[in-house]
This record gives sequence, C-alpha cells and structure tokens, in this order.
Amino acid sequence: MSNDVDFDLSPDQWEALRALRNPVSNGRLSKAYLLEGLIELGLVVVNDGTPAMTPAGRKVLVRGSCRLLDVAA
Repeated sequence: MSNDVDFDLSPDQWEALRALRNPVSNGRLSKAYLLEGLIELGLVVVNDGTPAMTPAGRKVLVRGSCRLLDVAA
C-alpha cells in the first residue's frame, strides 16, 4: 500500500516547484503566494529567508513530471 498523496497543483505552483530545483533561481521567485501554498502543503520550507524544496516536494515533482509532459504536448 502506498501512502503517497497526489497533489493537484496549479501550473504556476508547478513552475515555482520546478524553479526550486536550482538553488541559484530561488531568489527569482517573486510570487510569495505560490510559495505560501507550497509551504502549507509541506513541499517547500524557508531556511534563513531562502525557499528550499523538501524531500516530499522532490517526490511530488518527480511523480508529476509525466503529467507536466502531457500538458505541454
């Protein structure tokens, strides 16, 4: 049995989560409301003012990648 939760993120939230893969881009996330939503879901944390993806956030990003490809096609 799997205890994974399937998140229904908006396209903007997916973009914000993807942007957090690269630590250099973390400062370029200007939409604070996107980060707040991802923090509430436990996908992102803020350490010393810098947002970072949690292990759960990485898992959601990897699991959702195939869905993102379908949307882009």
